[in-house]
Amino acid sequence: MKISYECGACFLRQAREAMDLATDDDELKIEINAEIFKFLAKTFKKGTNSNKTGSYLHKLIKDKTNCHDPYINEKKLGNEIALKYLPLAQDILDENDTLENRVKIAIVGNILDFGAFELSEDIEKLIKDSLNKDLAVKDIVFFENALKKHDKVLYLVDNTGEIVFDKLLLSKIKEYGLDITIAVKSQPILNDACMEDALNTGLNDFGEIVEIGAGTVGYVDSEISDEFREIFNAHEFVISKGMGNYEGLTEIDLSDKEVFFLLCAKCNTIAKDIGVNLQDMLLFKYQ
Repeated sequence: MKISYECGACFLRQAREAMDLATDDDELKIEINAEIFKFLAKTFKKGTNSNKTGSYLHKLIKDKTNCHDPYINEKKLGNEIALKYLPLAQDILDENDTLENRVKIAIVGNILDFGAFELSEDIEKLIKDSLNKDLAVKDIVFFENALKKHDKVLYLVDNTGEIVFDKLLLSKIKEYGLDITIAVKSQPILNDACMEDALNTGLNDFGEIVEIGAGTVGYVDSEISDEFREIFNAHEFVISKGMGNYEGLTEIDLSDKEVFFLLCAKCNTIAKDIGVNLQDMLLFKYQ
């Protein structure tokens, strides 16, 4: 997806967050900021790719601070807290276990910043409120038909914490008899899930975990490995979690695939691109 004017402020906000996690050296942060301003001054224009821009900024910060994984503590905490509340989500499903509710819980995982929650009532209220909220786009019939039609699926995960709630949807997908391949990032980027994060939360119980060959913001087709490209090309059925994967996948030709996006529209640029309202929950078939 291409940038909008609002992306500029978001790039700077995210860069500040990453720098604060990576180093306490304020002089170094000023130096990095200066490079970021120069880069954006040259590249921030109509038609610029949002994921490539964000990926460059995070690589710059990691290289300059010598901090390979600024979000490492946030990722661990996110998984720990999500695992704590997984039984709550399961209890709610026990009362009304439908494919749609499992989709909603997977999207709830996309909404939650697990590191920001400590009190059980916060998580419980958000989950219950979300389950009572209609999906703004609900291609659930097409989704179930795809589950019945295909024999394998590629599942692109998003963040740590979120991947814990993905387990409830993955377990449902297995009931349809599909072979599941779960794709994670190869290098740390933001709080996105990597191999270690996926293994620590037990995603390997549901399918083979593979790396995309890159540590980019969302999906960047030019950066994936040849090995993952073979995997991607071999799958006609793809489930994509989160906004970053939506931004990247919609930049390429998907006409030979059934692609379903599960996400919450957490920014105006994404909401406008899809044609929904801010904070809407979505399950939609692309094209």
